[in-house]
Amino acid sequence: MRDFGGVLVVTGTGTGVGKTVATAAVAAAARAAGRSVAVLKPAQTGVADDAPGDAAEVVRLAGPAVTACELGRFPEPLAPATAARRCGLPPVRPAEVAKAAGELARGHDLVLVEGAGGLLVRFDEVGSTLADAAALLDAPVLVVVEAGLGTLNTTALTAEALRARNLRCPGVLIGSWPERPDLAARCNLTDLPEAAGAPLFGALPAGAGALPPAAFQARAPGWLAPALHGHWPGPTRAPH
Repeated sequence: MRDFGGVLVVTGTGTGVGKTVATAAVAAAARAAGRSVAVLKPAQTGVADDAPGDAAEVVRLAGPAVTACELGRFPEPLAPATAARRCGLPPVRPAEVAKAAGELARGHDLVLVEGAGGLLVRFDEVGSTLADAAALLDAPVLVVVEAGLGTLNTTALTAEALRARNLRCPGVLIGSWPERPDLAARCNLTDLPEAAGAPLFGALPAGAGALPPAAFQARAPGWLAPALHGHWPGPTRAPH
């Protein structure tokens, strides 16, 4: 299975699924494999001007060699279109995302574009989404999913939305694997690929983002499949 270079869009099945930490893990594994990496956050919401955002968190966890770029910042924790309108700032549009990612790709082996919330969260007043940016980039979309009950539905819906837009989902990644998985989570290791129509690309242990950066970087490749520059042995082994 080939690993990814170029631009990889990272979305989630919703808010709070572990998308930023998953993005950091992908960045750390790529760096460990000798790739140069940039992370692009098109629209950061819910963070004050002087506070670190998601791109900075990726750099903190994956290492300072990762290049961080943020296009728009809006202080209220809302969908980007709503947050931009309420604070009177211009929204981020898909063409801006595609341009920025293309520029970063000229100087990096891998560019990770981390969305806000889920795939179809609105970026602007005309309803543009991360999916529109992915289409302009002709980039694959990695979907970060939850482990437990309910994840099959949200995963299937996201995968269906990607297919309807002729976008490719190369795989799904569990953003937080519980220390003591219940029956639903254990079954989902087998069922998630069927729901997504794409392979499972790994699972991050719960609390991974709280690890010291050096430990995070050392352990990240073990959470990810070879396609994401890792050596995860597959769903028969729990992440640790």
